[in-house]
Amino acid sequence: QVQLVESGGGLVQAGGSLRLSCSASGRTFSTYSVGWFRQAPGTEREFVAAISWSGGRTDYADSVKGRFTVSRDGAKNTVYLQMNNLKPEDTAVYYCAATRMILPRASSNYGYWGQGTQVTVSS
Repeated sequence: QVQLVESGGGLVQAGGSLRLSCSASGRTFSTYSVGWFRQAPGTEREFVAAISWSGGRTDYADSVKGRFTVSRDGAKNTVYLQMNNLKPEDTAVYYCAATRMILPRASSNYGYWGQGTQVTVSS
């Protein structure tokens, strides 16, 4: 069993940065890939980024590639999403999720979810 808690969201101006954290409980968290998703009002939840259990492989949506970086700290059972050069279209609730699969993009492949953290980017 894995429990996830996101933090680090907030209000930032366009061009600014935020770092989201996904803290996990559960002794087996290090064996899970972790994905970040986001959902804006009236839209479907979309894939943002993912990192493998070892941290050696990552995947990014085209819309965030070059601006967002996903990383993990095994000692702290935490996965991070560093978001730079934020744009108003990045405004959404951001969720982290865990899976035994290798870097899937479909949300249906993730079995554990956090409660989400709001990111708002003003223009």
